[in-house]
Amino acid sequence: MSKSIRRVLVGDRTIILVGTAHISPESIEEVRSVIAAEMPARVCVEIDEGRYRAMSSGSSWESLDIGKVLREGKGFLLMANLALSGFQRRMGAGVGVKPGDDMLAAVRVAEELGIPYAFCDREVSLTLKRAWGRSGLWNRSKLVAGLFSSAFTEEKLSEAEIERLKERSELEEMMAELADYLPSVKEVLIDERDRYLAAKIFLEAQKSPPSAAPAALAVVGAGHLDGIESWLARLAHGEDSPDVAELETLPPPSMWGRLAAWVIPALIVGLIVVGFFTSGVEASLSLLLRWVILNGSLAALGSALCLAHPLTILLSFLAAPVATLNPFVGVGLFAGLAEAFLKKPRVADLERLAEDATSLKGFYTNRVTHILLVFFLSSIGGMAGNFIALPFLASGALRG
Repeated sequence: MSKSIRRVLVGDRTIILVGTAHISPESIEEVRSVIAAEMPARVCVEIDEGRYRAMSSGSSWESLDIGKVLREGKGFLLMANLALSGFQRRMGAGVGVKPGDDMLAAVRVAEELGIPYAFCDREVSLTLKRAWGRSGLWNRSKLVAGLFSSAFTEEKLSEAEIERLKERSELEEMMAELADYLPSVKEVLIDERDRYLAAKIFLEAQKSPPSAAPAALAVVGAGHLDGIESWLARLAHGEDSPDVAELETLPPPSMWGRLAAWVIPALIVGLIVVGFFTSGVEASLSLLLRWVILNGSLAALGSALCLAHPLTILLSFLAAPVATLNPFVGVGLFAGLAEAFLKKPRVADLERLAEDATSLKGFYTNRVTHILLVFFLSSIGGMAGNFIALPFLASGALRG
């Protein structure tokens, strides 16, 4: 039996797990042949219903409202999503396969054979929101930066290299690297979904009467095989519950998370006030001017690096100090909305969004991704300006 196919006995039912490399032609053929040969009572796929509808109907980002995305504070989230999609599309393009083709193949074979099927993955937007919510601003920036470095690399995987993604040793190494780099993200993207997928597969298998045929056959990414198998064993022995309702909600922010947004503004205001009492009005105004120039200049530099409209660059400079003192908004919101107004996205930009997300040039030329770049880099510039300015403010305030 292939290393990517495992039979798991759960009570009196057999569950077959088929691990795929997601962008592998061989995986697609293996999925088709295994389902036809085993004729399971049910087929489970590692995809949510919304994503399946989007892929099967060919729908894309045509209804995206970039202004609404920024106003709702989802700019970083959309950047991460697009960078990840771009990376997957570029990898699959090298072998003529689109991400998710393995799952679509499983559904189509099940339909042809009259086998009931189920979408067993958690909704992708919820998974990303949970990962985003578990990360601080620094980890969010690391996540987006890591995705972009992967999405824009010129390296392309051969078919042989893609097939090796199903090898357990290489996957373990990849998971270990992700755990070290972003442990909170790895927990949500991998560990939580292992449990979630196992629970859904377990429940689907219970719907099938015990028989000689497998109660369920699940098509999942090879990186989930060990985790799902482990959770299925726990479910089989009653060591865990298949109720995963807590994994379908967004946990409330911690007390520190709510207070953290106020720390930088409080420090800046506090140091300027201290400077007033220790050095006088003139010194205090000098500190204020120094901070405004440094904070605004780096935010404007972030917009300039995106080749933003001159008015957007000017607004980034002017808005950065105001945004810094208001934890409910950020300079990226002002800059992004200004760029969206000055360079309104065209229909062609929305139609080409997924394709343009596969290259750095595409991110600059597509007006939607260009707006996101302005939002992202102006935010990073303003944040960097604050951290750089704090030591200067502290030394100036305490000098008196």
